[in-house]
Amino acid sequence: MATIGTTVFSHILPVIFGFFAILLIISGSLEESKVKLALGIILFSAACIFPYMALSMLI
Repeated sequence: MATIGTTVFSHILPVIFGFFAILLIISGSLEESKVKLALGIILFSAACIFPYMALSMLI
C-alpha cells in the first residue's frame, strides 16, 4: 500500500500540477495577466518541491 501512495505523490500529482502550471503560464503571458502568470509560476514551483516534502513525510 505504501508503494501506491509514494507513486501518487512522486509521479502523478507533480505531473498534473506541472501541466496546469504550464497552461497558466502560457495563458498568463499571452493575455498579459499577471495573476495567471504568478499562479502558474507558484504552481510549477510547488510541483517541483511537493514530491520531496510529501515523500520525506511518508518514508
